[in-house]
Amino acid sequence: MSNPFGTVPPDAILAGEATDAYFERTRATLEHADKNPHVVAEVTADQFPTGEFDVFTGVKDVATLFEGRNVDVDALPDGQLFDGGPVCRIEGPYLEFAALETALLGFLSQPSGFATAALEARVAAPDSLVLSFGARHVHPSIASTVERAALLAGLDGFSHVAAGEILGREAGGTMPHALMFCFGEGNQADAWTAFDEAVGEDVPRIALVDTFWDEKSESLLAAETLGDDLDGVRIDTTGSRRGDFRHIIREVRWELDARGHEDVDIFCSGGLVPETIRNLRDVADGFGVGSHITGADSVDFSLDIVEIEGEPISKRGKLSGVKDVYRTPDGGHHVALADREAPDDGESLLEPLVRDGEVVREFDLETATDRCLTDAAAVDFGSTLEE
Repeated sequence: MSNPFGTVPPDAILAGEATDAYFERTRATLEHADKNPHVVAEVTADQFPTGEFDVFTGVKDVATLFEGRNVDVDALPDGQLFDGGPVCRIEGPYLEFAALETALLGFLSQPSGFATAALEARVAAPDSLVLSFGARHVHPSIASTVERAALLAGLDGFSHVAAGEILGREAGGTMPHALMFCFGEGNQADAWTAFDEAVGEDVPRIALVDTFWDEKSESLLAAETLGDDLDGVRIDTTGSRRGDFRHIIREVRWELDARGHEDVDIFCSGGLVPETIRNLRDVADGFGVGSHITGADSVDFSLDIVEIEGEPISKRGKLSGVKDVYRTPDGGHHVALADREAPDDGESLLEPLVRDGEVVREFDLETATDRCLTDAAAVDFGSTLEE
């Protein structure tokens, strides 16, 4: 079978077949009427700033989508934060890109949602190790999209092996409860010892310590079993049995320290959200975040024609005319007509992406991550989450 999992293949996306049916009927109607106006269209989430910033990503896929087409495209840089106004602008004959709207919005909406949620986790514990553990909650075909969004937002790593091969990064992780089950209750030490003997030296020795007994007892047993080779313990206690999670972590820390295991880190996972992470960041050393990222709402982007044959136009409720967005030194986000004067000290955020069908921008994940974290600090992204 050429497509055993029934996913839409790349060729169909590039051919404009990954589209809504009404775009096909629009194309048929305009061709019948011999109409193909020159337009400017903009992708936006909110028309005006709301004070709530999101992370913009997915732009590399947008560049691939428009490569070779008779259009010019401008877009925010990968990893830029935005708050209202256009994030992408397309200019050219309408039929050149009409059928691409559905795929275009999909390339931007879901990854931007993932990245925004990952940034929330990042700023909740800026000095801690934070890993993405959520690939199991999405279709395997987009696992690399999740993990790339997590890295872009500054997370320290991820767990998905195939995504790592695509992104050129090595996946991380140690042991699941299933490994502990295979050895059985009372044989936890055998499981940790076998793991220590089996995996490469580069793999951290992080013992899972909440399977059969309480977290304190298993943590101390792991420390006694692996001694100086133990790098840390992971506590993944199910929410229904968690109680006061902070107290559990503090108790484990106390008992490890009391027995001379101050160098053993404590790593937490299991349904963590930014509020939980903020509450634990002073007592735990690292966090695995899954469903908060993969369950994030997609950014509700839409594409609208704002100029047709040089004249501004819009539907009711939307703003006509070609616009630009600006960042001011105080972290302000401003939306204005592109042919008007920019705000004082305002820096335009829209940059060329495609010119006459040629991609004119390079993409680098580390650069995008630096941009994301720098801009998050500039706009004080974490402040609203602390409230």
